[in-house]
Amino acid sequence: MTLEIATVKAILKEHNLLVSVDEAQATSFSGIQYDSRKVTDGDMFFCKGNFKPAYLISAKNSGATAYVAEQKYDEGTGMTAVIVSNVTRALAVLSAAYYEFPQDELFIIAITGTKGKTSTAYFTHSILKNHTEGKTALFSTIDRIVGPEPEDEFKSDLTTPESLDLFHDMRTAVDKGMQTLVMEVSSQAYLRDRVYGLKFDVGVFLNITPDHIGRNEHKDFEDYLHCKLQLMVNSKYCVINAETDRFEDVYMTAKATSQPERIFTYAREGATLSSDVQPDFTFKNDQDRLDDMEISVQANSDRAKALDIAGDFKVNVPGDYNQSNATAALITAGLAGAQASDAIAPLSKIVIPGRMEHLDVPNHGMVFVDYAHNYASMKALLHFLHGQYPDGKVIVVVGSPGDKGISRRAGFGKALSAHADLAYLTTDDPGFEDPNAINDEIEQSITPNTVQVKRILDRREAIETAIKDSKTGDVVVLAAKGDDHYQKIRGVDTPWPSDMVVANEVKRGLE
Repeated sequence: MTLEIATVKAILKEHNLLVSVDEAQATSFSGIQYDSRKVTDGDMFFCKGNFKPAYLISAKNSGATAYVAEQKYDEGTGMTAVIVSNVTRALAVLSAAYYEFPQDELFIIAITGTKGKTSTAYFTHSILKNHTEGKTALFSTIDRIVGPEPEDEFKSDLTTPESLDLFHDMRTAVDKGMQTLVMEVSSQAYLRDRVYGLKFDVGVFLNITPDHIGRNEHKDFEDYLHCKLQLMVNSKYCVINAETDRFEDVYMTAKATSQPERIFTYAREGATLSSDVQPDFTFKNDQDRLDDMEISVQANSDRAKALDIAGDFKVNVPGDYNQSNATAALITAGLAGAQASDAIAPLSKIVIPGRMEHLDVPNHGMVFVDYAHNYASMKALLHFLHGQYPDGKVIVVVGSPGDKGISRRAGFGKALSAHADLAYLTTDDPGFEDPNAINDEIEQSITPNTVQVKRILDRREAIETAIKDSKTGDVVVLAAKGDDHYQKIRGVDTPWPSDMVVANEVKRGLE
């Protein structure tokens, strides 16, 4: 693959990004990079993010013959200089061109929401994998699946990757025969222009509550909502949870760019809704049990009935909130051509790493590992488990990340106050912050005398103590990390075996 300077100019002009081009000898580029450590001969280098001129020098020394930036740098003398008004947007559109627009060869489903993105993505992927006989890719918070072989599956480092990596993986998926792609799209993906210029076949809006607000993230809730709404603007078909906060904003945004017949809404049967819009689909559950969760999905409008996706289903991932996620997945898969029969087996067997995984520890509590990482997801999780174990204690092990998601800390305190009996505050990706200071913020938001609080910064010790302190009938929740295998500490990804691995080790020690 190559990128010609004439193509670069044309694409940047088309998107009103080009400021100037100072051509040197190089007019054709064999690769594009934003990490100077990965540059090879003939590459075009992008000066983005926490850029330092030293990175440009390194890229030049490694063979880069051009750079893209928002200003000229003396360090780039002798290189072709492409000056743009927005370098992250330039990276997105030129990455798409370099990888020969792989998005045009895929049916792409994009999912956003404060909570439930990963579960919904896995539900949808499982149905469509069955429907397409394995030709469905997945880009999620947990895993990246770009092909049919075991080596085509690997762990993700971002919910939505940088645009260059995103288009690289799309091209790989196409080359490996994938026809459909299910992906999570975070608010950060729009804030950081990772999906700039991308159009989706189906966009799914699950819910919205405050999150990712603080330094290095969204300045306020309205900015967070604005970024989430961009998915509706850039999707051909829209699937919207009619129970979400700010439904009118979401629905009207979708309606502004999509025909009404291409907007599908859903809600729990009997739910109190904030709008007169009648849901195209409703779902209900008559028995909400850990060992046997069933949902009945009904199509209410003619176009909903035409999808042939309604029916009765067993879902192998418990939690009343997952009934809504599964319904969203069914509608979405229906828009991609699946039928109810394609969903029955996948939904009944699916296991999502780090989502409602559970472990029975004899003579101690039932241990649950779940990614619940903000107020909305934590509240929903603890409320459900409290209902399942009404006579036992709800014991929670939780921390909060450093350098991001600042608003989550108060949310954790609020959720613990409402639904926990005992909380162990511990370490979870503290970054460059002091985990004790992070836990101070969580504890300050806990209503006095509502929950017993203990603090054990060593996460392994906190998990072990929580399990040992539990008794039969209790539930122990290891929250917020899910299947994460690293602790981010002062810029270093320190290996972590995962919460479930540690829980199993504790169980073996007690046997």
